[in-house]
Amino acid sequence: MKLLRVGTAGAERPALLDEDGVTVRDLSGLVRDIDGDLLADDAALDRIRAAAVAGELPVLDGAASRIGPPLGRIGKIVCIGLNYHDHASETGAEIPTEPIIFFKAPDTVVGPDDTVLVPRNSRKTDWEVELAVVIGRTARYLDSAADGLAHVGGYAISHDVSEREFQIERGGTWDKGKNCETFNPLGPWLVTADEVPDPQALSLKLTVNGEVKQDGTTADQIFGVGELVRYVSQFMTLYPGDVINTGTPAGVALGQPEPKPYLRAGDVVELEIEGLGAQRQEFKDA
Repeated sequence: MKLLRVGTAGAERPALLDEDGVTVRDLSGLVRDIDGDLLADDAALDRIRAAAVAGELPVLDGAASRIGPPLGRIGKIVCIGLNYHDHASETGAEIPTEPIIFFKAPDTVVGPDDTVLVPRNSRKTDWEVELAVVIGRTARYLDSAADGLAHVGGYAISHDVSEREFQIERGGTWDKGKNCETFNPLGPWLVTADEVPDPQALSLKLTVNGEVKQDGTTADQIFGVGELVRYVSQFMTLYPGDVINTGTPAGVALGQPEPKPYLRAGDVVELEIEGLGAQRQEFKDA
């Protein structure tokens, strides 16, 4: 299923994208929200599937409404750095022997087509298309990558917007350059795991002002989705509704020759991942 949330910020309604890929169906009569509680409730998910098959879900005019983040009440966003061979190579970094972990605050999340703000005093705002993994079952001390995959509830597109000067040159951890407001567009859909049989076989693409910057595949990940969930579960408990941003392929501004083409107000960034939809954001000054 392709689950989404439609409406003004803070007042989104749970919805389902029909099999025709166009019609948006209202789920508010069945569930409160698209969140961790829903993903952990197999019976509720089955009710949605049954209602969709029976044609019982009313139509929403999705074309006339904002699409919000497809997941509400996010617990935590765990991010993985340098997780593509080609991205590590373009930045001159050594291939990590273990996943590099940092965090984004849930309040960085906005809708897939919402405006993204270039922070004040920013000179190096950068783009990163990423596969987001949404946890569907509580995961702690998992034994294998297969167990990791079994705890995934769904997938979405994540834009891990980054300010490289804040991240790298201002001291401390990466968090300064990762947690500016609007720095994590998510969506448009949360695609349930049953519709993504192999998360290591997805193409990712990102353009800036119509020019292709990133064109990669999750097959190039250093640590695959199942292994990431297993690994992270050794250090923290993952709960339904938690998100893992799994890293970005080559093509970010940081890895390009000088003068590096960092983002400015007026730039338009478009992202897509095979089977997960597309995003479009216009950048404006904060």
